[in-house]
Amino acid sequence: MAAVTWAYLTYLALPIVLLFVGSLGESWTNTLFPSGLTGEWYRQVIEDPSFTRAFFTSLKVTGGTCLAGTLLGLPLAYAAVSATGGAFSRLVRFAMLVPVAAPEITLGFGFIIAFSTAATPWLGSPWLLVAGHTLLTLPYLVATLMSDMAALRLSEMEAAAASLGAGFWRRLLDIVVPVSATSLLTGLVTVSAISIGEFQLSNLIAGFLDRTYPIVLLQAFYGATGFACAATVILLVLSLFTGTASAVLSSATMKERS
Repeated sequence: MAAVTWAYLTYLALPIVLLFVGSLGESWTNTLFPSGLTGEWYRQVIEDPSFTRAFFTSLKVTGGTCLAGTLLGLPLAYAAVSATGGAFSRLVRFAMLVPVAAPEITLGFGFIIAFSTAATPWLGSPWLLVAGHTLLTLPYLVATLMSDMAALRLSEMEAAAASLGAGFWRRLLDIVVPVSATSLLTGLVTVSAISIGEFQLSNLIAGFLDRTYPIVLLQAFYGATGFACAATVILLVLSLFTGTASAVLSSATMKERS
């Protein structure tokens, strides 16, 4: 079993290692490893206006997605957990499965049809990108919130507060928000990681001036290998950072439960 585990970890790590090595090599043509050592590729990526613009576009779209997810996900999860009976909760869970189960290319074509008409001429706008990323990431955020709200017995806390005379807004501000803060932050870090790396839907609905980083990254592979590797490593570092933050916050949430 140990040999299988190490083989699998090597299989996962080798492409990442080769990307990093390739980003520091002067040239890489028909060999296992590049020749030479340079940091020039990173400088070129940073100074390339298309990559700089795409990088900040991705950050803005991710920030908008997190905001939209918070405004939609927290009330939706709260309503599903607090609802009497299980019908509404099951309905929410089913609705959240649809964006996950449906292929992103299908969602993308749906967006193209729906938002390229005279009445809805929003195809290519950054707001549509935020809406698309919110659709894809909301299930993960809502699932995290619903699981933690149920595990922390939020409904029981609310019932106790209501019996003492606390109204809805008092319960919301004094119980729901503080109890859900850590799980909300954990879910938003996961949302950020997914949004930053999302490509398929973005490639179909993004405008030329609002392309996200993964879209521009694809074009790099038609040029110098070192440049493409450096651009990929930057995206990988962002993804690893958000993924690590999500794991740390999830661990903190588990400690709070225990």
